[in-house]
Amino acid sequence: MGDPVAEKSGFLRMYMSSHPDTLVAYAKWYGKVAESVTSAEMSAIDSKSMTLTCKLKDGSTKPVRVEIDPPLAGYEDVKPRLLEMKAIAQEGLGMIKSPVLTTFAFPTQAVLTTTFLPICALVYCTFFPQNSASLLFAPAQFVHRYVHGPLMIGIWVFMIAFHAFEALYVVSLVRKHAGNFAVAAGYVLGTLGFGFPLVMDLRRRIQSARIDSVMKIE
Repeated sequence: MGDPVAEKSGFLRMYMSSHPDTLVAYAKWYGKVAESVTSAEMSAIDSKSMTLTCKLKDGSTKPVRVEIDPPLAGYEDVKPRLLEMKAIAQEGLGMIKSPVLTTFAFPTQAVLTTTFLPICALVYCTFFPQNSASLLFAPAQFVHRYVHGPLMIGIWVFMIAFHAFEALYVVSLVRKHAGNFAVAAGYVLGTLGFGFPLVMDLRRRIQSARIDSVMKIE
């Protein structure tokens, strides 16, 4: 099966030819081109990378490969990703300000289905009354036969450590994108407690804010 983005690269190259400033930003930020670039054009693009041909101030040309990480899942991902990449490049080059979130939004549905229920199950299987004859605790007693002691402790340590690692990553995001302490604290503490869904929601909101800011400029 062919690359869905490469198959439509001709249209994309033609479309991007009317956005030379964006291509220059890609080249300077992602391609690490230190020389003065007067113009750039896209010579190829697929789901994993794009190739730019940059014209330098001295009249020479320089090919630049820009990785698209993570790779595009399909053609429908091209526009939002290129807009996000443009915003990130312009932020990094000091051309625009980073988007700032002024509200905290708790992703209730994602938390319930992804982490809350598994955490509840882990608590249930760890802290149930082991000597109880109630059928309510029969599933926990069954699990306890196979998962107990150091193994159960290891599961807890892994979960806490993973959430702490995710929270540290979120700290790096909210330092740049949180508009106030409440938003920052909400995402950091929420990630410590519930992990992945908070990280993904924060990234999604930042991406959306970036795209909105770029669209307003265009």
